[in-house]
Amino acid sequence: MKLEGRKIYKGTASGEAIVTSQGISFFGGVDSETGVVVEKDHELEGQSISGKVLIFTTGKGSTVGSYTIYQMKKGNTAPIAIVNETIDTVIAVGCIISEIPCVDKIDISKIKTGQIVTVDGTNGIIEVEE
Repeated sequence: MKLEGRKIYKGTASGEAIVTSQGISFFGGVDSETGVVVEKDHELEGQSISGKVLIFTTGKGSTVGSYTIYQMKKGNTAPIAIVNETIDTVIAVGCIISEIPCVDKIDISKIKTGQIVTVDGTNGIIEVEE
């Protein structure tokens, strides 16, 4: 399945998807040292986003989240790509400064955790293995 969205940051990455219908705050909601979601009662609480294609609705929270994404990239705990329904500026800046491929304007309900997803941030295309 091929989905077309809006390119946010260039590059290509392919890997296992981890999907949530909830927003994510990288400042306080994710442990930057481990890549594990720590926000209480979040759908992904206790799960690692490290090395995965992270798919979620939109970001939430402090602008420090952009730096947290950058810190995760430098520590090898960041997602390999990010896909949003509607990106916010915190996630966009985080992806740009961290050089993480990113696309938004995607109907994330069509993607399930565990599927292999290729993100082409240069062209704004998501390919999902079925």
